[in-house]
Amino acid sequence: MRLNRRAILAAGTAAAALLALTPAARAAAPAVQFTKVHYDSPGSDRGGNASLNGEYAVLKNTTRAPIQLEKWILRDKNGFKYRFPRFTLRPGRSVTVRSGKGTDTSTVLYWGRGWYVWNNTGDTAGVYRAADLKKIDTCSWGRSSRAYVTC
Repeated sequence: MRLNRRAILAAGTAAAALLALTPAARAAAPAVQFTKVHYDSPGSDRGGNASLNGEYAVLKNTTRAPIQLEKWILRDKNGFKYRFPRFTLRPGRSVTVRSGKGTDTSTVLYWGRGWYVWNNTGDTAGVYRAADLKKIDTCSWGRSSRAYVTC
């Protein structure tokens, strides 16, 4: 009987420890998070602007406060960098960063590149805070039959 009480006590302690970690895990979620990277635009990669804009990354503000993204950096593992213009990402909202050229809006920004950024065979997208270049979130993928990854 004493052994059973110890086992029950140990199990209860372990369960309490797991429950205690749950709020901390939620608190550790990045304020700006990748939700999708569409790394393989439809059709052949011929470099036209419509094709370039078929390649994009989507970032979401997971907080209840607006986040100023000015000078934040979006980059791939090869070092291609997009520096955000003056832009406020509203609470719970998302912004799509397209690789090609276009006119920025409140929900879509354009990198302005003349060639593709994201490697179809595998890459890592990262977003970094401007002030200290702290990595906020990443999204990685490998070779796949899909054209996008959800993060």
